[in-house]
Amino acid sequence: MLYPYIKALHLIFVVTWFAALFYMPRLFIYRIEAEDKPQTERDILAKQLNLMAKRLWVIIGWPSAVLATLFAVWLVIIQPMWLSEPWMLIKLAFVLLLFIYHWKIHLIQKQQEAGIIKHSSNWMRMFNEVATLVLFAVVFLVILKSIFNWIFGLVGMFVLGVLLMLGIRIYKRLRKEKGWEK
Repeated sequence: MLYPYIKALHLIFVVTWFAALFYMPRLFIYRIEAEDKPQTERDILAKQLNLMAKRLWVIIGWPSAVLATLFAVWLVIIQPMWLSEPWMLIKLAFVLLLFIYHWKIHLIQKQQEAGIIKHSSNWMRMFNEVATLVLFAVVFLVILKSIFNWIFGLVGMFVLGVLLMLGIRIYKRLRKEKGWEK
């Protein structure tokens, strides 16, 4: 009886966690691009973007990650046989990758808060797609479970990655041609 409620809460916090994972790199990109602005504008933008990133991370990012994990553990306690399913083990590997990605975002946020910019906005755009790839992989694994064709899935992930990278390159070219960088 409790299972569907726990599953619903798990899913809600996964969604809010991904919202933070998708938006944090966007804030990083804006912060990086603010470095090209005149000093006064750069200082104002840096202060505001750092504040937005910190609030998003502390109020939504970390709590959502923790709560999604707690509800996931609770679900596994209720249904321990899932851990014997191959799709679940692969899903957990993607979740581990997601936690590594989460930690990298945390480190970048701390660096930018300290005024340290280590990556270009283009690198950050590509980095931002990691969460997209993980989301696609996990959703397909959970929905398709054992009927998932692994070769088709692997090829699909590769094609999706290539399409995302092409999209980033096209966007970069459009930004230069249309003068959107200013």
